[in-house]
Amino acid sequence: MTIQLDALAELIKGTSAEDLKASFFHHLKYSLGLFKTEVTAHDQYMALAMAIRDRMVDRMMATESRYEAAGAKRLYYLSMEFLMGRSMGNNLINLGIFEQTREMAAAMGLDLEEIRDTEVDAALGNGGLGRLAACFLDSLATLDMPGYGYGINYEYGLFKQEIANGYQEEKPDHWTEKGCPWLIERTSEACIIPLYGYIEHATDRTGEYNPMWMGWKILVGVPHDMPIVGYGGKTVNYLRLYSARSSETFDMRIFNEGDYLKAVEEKMTSETVSKVLYPKDSFEAGRELRLVQEYFFTACALRDITRKLEAKGLPFTALPDQVAIQLNDTHPSLAIAELMRFLVDEKGIPWETSWNVTTRTFAFTNHTLLPEAMEKWSQPLFERVLPRHLQILDEINRRFLKQVAAFRPGDEALLQRMSLFEEGQQKQIRMAHLAMVGSHSINGVAELHSHLLKTRVLNDFYNLWPTRFNNKTNGVTQRRWLLKANPSLADLITSRIGDGWITNLDHLRELEPYADDAEFRQEFTATKLANKGKLANLIKRRVRVDVDPSSLFDIQAKRIHEYKRQLLNVMHIIHQYLSVVEDGVDLAVPRTYIFAGKAAPGYWAAKQYIKLINNLARVINSDRRTRDLIKVAFIPNYRVSLAEMLIPAADLSEQISTAGMEASGTGNMKFAMNGALTIGTLDGANIEIREEVGDKNMFIFGLHADQIDEHRAKQSYDPWEVYRRNIRVRRVVETFNTDLFCPQEAGLFRWIFQKLLDQGDEYFHLADLPSYIEAQEKATAEFAEPDHWARKAILNVARIGKFSSDRTIRQYAAEIWNIQSHT
Repeated sequence: MTIQLDALAELIKGTSAEDLKASFFHHLKYSLGLFKTEVTAHDQYMALAMAIRDRMVDRMMATESRYEAAGAKRLYYLSMEFLMGRSMGNNLINLGIFEQTREMAAAMGLDLEEIRDTEVDAALGNGGLGRLAACFLDSLATLDMPGYGYGINYEYGLFKQEIANGYQEEKPDHWTEKGCPWLIERTSEACIIPLYGYIEHATDRTGEYNPMWMGWKILVGVPHDMPIVGYGGKTVNYLRLYSARSSETFDMRIFNEGDYLKAVEEKMTSETVSKVLYPKDSFEAGRELRLVQEYFFTACALRDITRKLEAKGLPFTALPDQVAIQLNDTHPSLAIAELMRFLVDEKGIPWETSWNVTTRTFAFTNHTLLPEAMEKWSQPLFERVLPRHLQILDEINRRFLKQVAAFRPGDEALLQRMSLFEEGQQKQIRMAHLAMVGSHSINGVAELHSHLLKTRVLNDFYNLWPTRFNNKTNGVTQRRWLLKANPSLADLITSRIGDGWITNLDHLRELEPYADDAEFRQEFTATKLANKGKLANLIKRRVRVDVDPSSLFDIQAKRIHEYKRQLLNVMHIIHQYLSVVEDGVDLAVPRTYIFAGKAAPGYWAAKQYIKLINNLARVINSDRRTRDLIKVAFIPNYRVSLAEMLIPAADLSEQISTAGMEASGTGNMKFAMNGALTIGTLDGANIEIREEVGDKNMFIFGLHADQIDEHRAKQSYDPWEVYRRNIRVRRVVETFNTDLFCPQEAGLFRWIFQKLLDQGDEYFHLADLPSYIEAQEKATAEFAEPDHWARKAILNVARIGKFSSDRTIRQYAAEIWNIQSHT
């Protein structure tokens, strides 16, 4: 059998157009069971994807053999989200077979772009957290490092966003409806996960307390592997995603008792666990499902990781030398308690030894500065779902607080602040505290973010463990966000400096002299205009708005949230609109304002902002006075594939969060990498981007984080004062008290007036609006000089090398994980 498999591998790993054609027809016939005359575009996609996957699997096996031979230490990246987007184009590029595949398709009268366009985005994530995880997997494979992801194989994504009468509507995003050819199901490696039940208090033979977790229900986790190919095709790691299945044994017992409907109900309830990304947690059942999801995937991951260690015949004390586990935010924090339960309860390892193993294995990345985003669980809910884990957390906390008390004797307030348990009417479990206590490394994701964690958000923990804290500024993969998303710019760059930048983004510095090359500037501008033309066509198809590709494309594409300040963007557009229609101002250049992003289903204010943007667009786009000067478009259902259209077409990148509230941001990096100039506050990674690309090549405005902190501490910010003394601000804000942008919906936006003035303007919109307007006016003036603008845009591309996820991963590997490249 081994010989036959090897022979088959020889047949399917060829990369010529003829080899690919043979594989394509093989899968059409034998995998899909189709005759040539029956084939649809989706069938073509499925057959081609399987042909590509064959070549990835072959390399994945070779990669695994290479790691085994080297005795490589491995990194496991635990994340609730992996926002992978579409895979076909990325896999073709990284395997180095894009042109051969295009040639194969053309020879058969097929269009490769049409085939690729039938692929549905893998809806395994929501925003920056998941997309960062996807970039990291690409970098790990490209750097030949043994790094793997663990997550949930969601059947449905967050939601598919549609717009009706200006409002967001959430529709099911059943991305797996027609199957996913990239996933390989591994039923033989399924694992059993216990939940619920009760604790039976007992003692062992020596009289020591020996609690027994009894009466649990069982979930079965079935792994599905998505191969992740690095650039050049040599290394293929994988992302392992778990689907929840019911226990057959449990179902059969109910069947045998005659309650068939109950058995079916149990099966459906079990499989709900991997049904949807982020169930609504505004009600108890949603919160319980979210907790079960987090435990399910972390427990599955640890079962898999420890099983592999046991298979090598190594003791569990060797785990930190063989394995590094990174917690991507607080969602996987339960892995700490689960590993302790496994080592202490199942393997009988003493607590102190188990804790040493655990803390040396785990590392934690914090992704937020917002206290409300620091995940907590009510103790009663936690006890019902995971009774044994609550006992373990109690013991972790007891020992930890003993350490805190020795550090600061007599400081009861400090003990309360640092405890894993938050006292109140209903006791809460602080998952960020668990993540920090159980990890040997705690990192932020931008210099400012890490500084604020140490000095403000997590200051108590920093004082206790200063050496645990470090910074790892985020990055993005240039293979996805430049080479794939913007092939015309990638080709232009390569024509001048070669293709070394694809695996070492620092090579982009070699472009700097070309900023002064008139011919290069002209080609660069033409490339941008072509990308804007493609986006203009998409806007026409999707939202029926005609936009001028030669206008300034000002784009804000990100999750809708008050701190990200889409409202501030809207307020500037209103100011510009009123300047034209009331003051007769003639704009130096026409503007196209493009928005994209989803609001969480339960986030009322964010959903109202989407309505505001769409109403604003309807009023402005239909006003003859501004028709050729200002256009506004909200493109629904923001996702990776849409971002790949938006980002290459941007002239101006909106990164305007309230200073001190954005952890890092990665959209800022992607836009700059594609030649957009940033307009933004000194927040998140904007600060480091400014250090690299230069202050003159961005438009910075607004209060600094320390100024905002001071205002909050002294309660010295009065939005009414700004409103009274600044006529520009006052005129804009007063529109919300009128029906200018809601003529058929009287009073719809008056709540915004009240929120900005009567409720304190929590996100400092009015404070920053005057300087934002000035920065926008400066951007308009500079865009009116195309050659000048092109030079600045080229310098943004040339100086963005620091923000490759390759650099980030090298830092994690050297400073936290202690893993190596294996070529």
